[in-house]
Amino acid sequence: MKIAVATDGAVVAAHFGRCPAYTTFVVEDGEIVNRLVVPNPGHEPGRLPRYLADLGVDVIVAGGMGRRAQALFAQQGIETVVGASGPVDEVVRAFLAGRLETGPSLCDHGPPAEGACSHPGGHRCRENHGTGG
Repeated sequence: MKIAVATDGAVVAAHFGRCPAYTTFVVEDGEIVNRLVVPNPGHEPGRLPRYLADLGVDVIVAGGMGRRAQALFAQQGIETVVGASGPVDEVVRAFLAGRLETGPSLCDHGPPAEGACSHPGGHRCRENHGTGG
């Protein structure tokens, strides 16, 4: 199994498409056997699901992801796990142990809500950026 985690520094990124990188983990018999950070090649509709599928990814973990992106990942046979947060390595270990706590997606594409953040891409995010959103 290969897991990719949307990564911002050492933590799970709130926005899968706009994160700086993806940390990939190759897992065999429940153990991590390889870890590699790959750069985000850029966000454009449909590109990242194909990119990660070409890397052999089976699962993508992120803080937030829109429904359309989740559907595109499903078409590539990639499971999506959203609402994750915390240090990347700890999140993957929790996922493998079946104890990863997730919540709703941290970002939600659509018209900006009042007091929401102003990230590019026309989405609302539930992450607190000091803007009330």
